[in-house]
Amino acid sequence: MPVFYLVSFLAVLVWSLVRPYDYFTWFLEVVPALIYAVVLIALYKRHKPTPLLLGLIWAHCLILMVGGHYTYARVPLFDWLKEVMDWQRNNYDKVGHLAQGFIPAIIAREVLLRLNVLNDRRWLAPICTCICLAISAAYELVEWGVAVMTGEGAEDFLGTQGYVWDTQSDMGLAFLGAILALALLWRLHDRQLARLRA
Repeated sequence: MPVFYLVSFLAVLVWSLVRPYDYFTWFLEVVPALIYAVVLIALYKRHKPTPLLLGLIWAHCLILMVGGHYTYARVPLFDWLKEVMDWQRNNYDKVGHLAQGFIPAIIAREVLLRLNVLNDRRWLAPICTCICLAISAAYELVEWGVAVMTGEGAEDFLGTQGYVWDTQSDMGLAFLGAILALALLWRLHDRQLARLRA
């Protein structure tokens, strides 16, 4: 794994762990980044990802760790934007949910293409989009389960900030993220996949 990604990941992870807003929320938010890291390190030599995918996963990990440190409802830059843009809430969590579709779309695309799962590429974008929607729905179910099990302490993890349609908008943003990733990055991704095969 490139040293830059590993060192910067560890630096941000340590920063996020130092006096986060709440350690329980930090753990819940950062676990996906830790899973990413473990899977990448374990599989890197045998299944080296494209530079595009590696960079996207790294960016997603940063989003998760920043959200874990402050909680998604308290990221300072988005508090400032809330005032400037006259938003009703801190919208950093919406960045996270857009990424929750954008990055997994390229992960799904890379796995499906490298394993030659599909005979007809016309199914690639719809299947990648459905995978992202399934991930988003599963995440919302996990949030709900945590809220039921932990009670009031889950509010920071849920991050609804009083918004009634939070769950639906989260899934809608993941859907939008998947569509954007597939529409904007497929040519670059195909070129990088071709280089890996060469």
